[in-house]
Amino acid sequence: MSIRPGREGAVEQLSGGLLLGSVRIEGCSLGLSCQGENKLFPSPPQLRMETSPIPVVTVQTAPFEDQRPGTNGLRRKTAVFEGKKNYLQNYIQSLLSSIDLRDRQGCTMVVGSDGRYFSRAAIEVIVQMAAANGIGRLVIGLNGLLSTPAVSCIIRKIKAIGGIILTASHNPGGPGGDFGIKFNVANGGPSTDTVMERISQVSRTLEEYAICPDLRIDLSRLGRQDFDLENKFKPFRVEIVDSVEVYLQLLRNIFDFSAIKGLLTGPDQLKIHIDAMNGVMGPYVRRILCDELGAPVNSAVNCVPLEDFGGRPPEPNLTYATSLVDAMKGGEFGFGAAFDADGDRYMILGENGFFVNPSDSIAIIAANLSTIPYFRQHGARGFARSMATSAAVDRVAKAMKLALYETPTGWRYFGNLMDSGRCSLCGEESFGTGSDHIREKDGLWSVLAWLSIMAARKQGVEEIVREHWARFGRNYFCRFDYEGLDPRAAFYLMRDLETVISDKAFSTQKFAVGDNVYSVERAENFEYIDPVDGTVARNQ
Repeated sequence: MSIRPGREGAVEQLSGGLLLGSVRIEGCSLGLSCQGENKLFPSPPQLRMETSPIPVVTVQTAPFEDQRPGTNGLRRKTAVFEGKKNYLQNYIQSLLSSIDLRDRQGCTMVVGSDGRYFSRAAIEVIVQMAAANGIGRLVIGLNGLLSTPAVSCIIRKIKAIGGIILTASHNPGGPGGDFGIKFNVANGGPSTDTVMERISQVSRTLEEYAICPDLRIDLSRLGRQDFDLENKFKPFRVEIVDSVEVYLQLLRNIFDFSAIKGLLTGPDQLKIHIDAMNGVMGPYVRRILCDELGAPVNSAVNCVPLEDFGGRPPEPNLTYATSLVDAMKGGEFGFGAAFDADGDRYMILGENGFFVNPSDSIAIIAANLSTIPYFRQHGARGFARSMATSAAVDRVAKAMKLALYETPTGWRYFGNLMDSGRCSLCGEESFGTGSDHIREKDGLWSVLAWLSIMAARKQGVEEIVREHWARFGRNYFCRFDYEGLDPRAAFYLMRDLETVISDKAFSTQKFAVGDNVYSVERAENFEYIDPVDGTVARNQ
């Protein structure tokens, strides 16, 4: 408890310590005896200087019409968040107000970023507004850094009400790049459609936001920072935590670290080359793959998080991870991987630059789950993939007599399946794979899964892939990315495409390529009925 002189000499009781003058004394209690001794403080108290309570300010604003979050939160050019007055504050207020007031008061939230430009400034605003809106405790990664998988992990570990992730994934950083704000809910996964709609509704009518503009935190100092606010009975708490530790503990309980370490060390070690692409994954790669699992320090490159990701899009594919591709083509390394900015996507390359298609990657992990202790203990309950992902994992599910779920794009659909116990492994063609250990796709988990398979089978990447094709058959798919299109032209293109594929004659059409003739088996505008709650997603 703590006591503060109140009006006209009254005494005000607060939690957490004793306030005498301008000093908060934490970790003490009032009493005449402690373990038989007459003393005020049973142990040396922690002291910190403190001014008067921090005021909570209400600021008038006007709504924006473009703040409905999408599958990956709200993404805009950084200049919009940084330069448009109240744009950031409006969205944070809409997000916080979307949480029921009874749930919000005194709750815990997690905050992290991929380290891109404007993240530190945004975190400061989020802290100030969380305090003003009744959040009791924020858990933030050291220097504001937390990978998306780590945020999901921590939310679930400490039973937080949710988490805010500042990331635009693989999009460029820097002042001329992109910025994003993503809200993950209490299961650790992305917001559901219902939550996103609530945020949108608030944003369209917002007239004011609450903030504590005088509140300042130190993101570079591990530990707890408490703040007394005006008209708040309990202090507001910020905890700066090690960005890697909780996530590392989870991975230790999933994988056989000794087997992976044996693969990466010794005279016959597998030489690996890992590119963190100057995103958030640098500290994770160094701590886990190098310090814990014994890979040489020079196995990991571009491990310093940079606000502009070194001037290249942090996208782990053959187009942007060219330095990794070139290094692997030299034949010196037997395994290569790259991660995107926030660590949920990955790319795998084998010796001589052999590329592992992401749709094949999930299928190969599915077929080799027995190499991972977590699945030997818990078993596999089913697999899921987005409708844009090839059917390679479908073949594995059929062979293992497990359910296969085809979902729209968006990890939130997988979360529903995993929460209900229907799905153990899932993935997307956009280089995202994960399991039910968290509710997000997880790049480093996927890399450790591959290393586990290689350690158990004592084979290289290409050999594993080709044996998989020989056993299950090979699925092909194509993905084309178009950016900066005129919305009107894109609308008519999609409308005309749907007209073509909806024609009954199209489903029996044949196409000749060289000596091979292919027939269309199925074409549709995908529609999904969630087997858990019956909700329908149309026009996918």
